[in-house]
Amino acid sequence: MWLPTPIYERVPQFWFIIGLLFIAGGLYLGVDIPIWFIYIILGFLCCTFGLVVAVLRMKHRRAESESSNPEAASQ
Repeated sequence: MWLPTPIYERVPQFWFIIGLLFIAGGLYLGVDIPIWFIYIILGFLCCTFGLVVAVLRMKHRRAESESSNPEAASQ
């Protein structure tokens, strides 16, 4: 599936914000509601997924730029 570049670049931020909203929702509900921990777990998973995607993209771009410009890698 092809996404426009501005949307594709913001996907990790989207996942991180969704995770924060899930965590905030779980904290807002409190421990009185039986499914509050599901909100917290989903929030941490979404935040982790967003961070992992961002880090992997950063590593890939860094490796790609070093391979395309070998002079910069040797300095």
